[in-house]
Amino acid sequence: MTAETTDNQTTDPMANPNTDPERLPSAVPADVAAGAEPPVVGSAALLAELAAARAKADEHWDQLLRTRAELDNLRKRQALELEKAHKYALDSFVRELLPVQDSLESGHDAAQDQGADLARLREGTALTLKLLSDAMARFGVVSVEPLGEPFNPEFHQAMTLQPRDDVAPNTVTTVMQKGYTLNGRLVRPALVMVSRAA
Repeated sequence: MTAETTDNQTTDPMANPNTDPERLPSAVPADVAAGAEPPVVGSAALLAELAAARAKADEHWDQLLRTRAELDNLRKRQALELEKAHKYALDSFVRELLPVQDSLESGHDAAQDQGADLARLREGTALTLKLLSDAMARFGVVSVEPLGEPFNPEFHQAMTLQPRDDVAPNTVTTVMQKGYTLNGRLVRPALVMVSRAA
């Protein structure tokens, strides 16, 4: 190897991988990589910047702690409200049923008398049933009474088939037990007798 070749290798930055700007570590600033001297910063300025950074970090830490505390309190409040909602979900429904209970007790007491008036007992029972139906309807409980309607397996449960000529096949001829829905969702199907061809 000649001296000229050695000089070319040392002076050509592209030939030497150690001085290639693209091969220098990315953490080194471009002006330092190009050979410029880094700016000299006084220690007082560095201490001031450090103090400002610490103050900002302390402020952010304080905000984080406060936010955590608020979230924790919010979580506890929501858990307490959810517990109350589960515990007292039927409160309104129970309030609606209390007059029905009172009416049933009054009717029972009236029926115990020796000279009980049967007509008044019947009237009281009918009023109590109306009270109960109204209370249930206010909470979306609706009875399923399909007498004379076509059999619907979504809301009816067939107990027996009756051979009948007077009605069309698959018609509900007798309701043995009423069904109920809650806001359109079936709670209990109606137990029915269904017609079939004779």
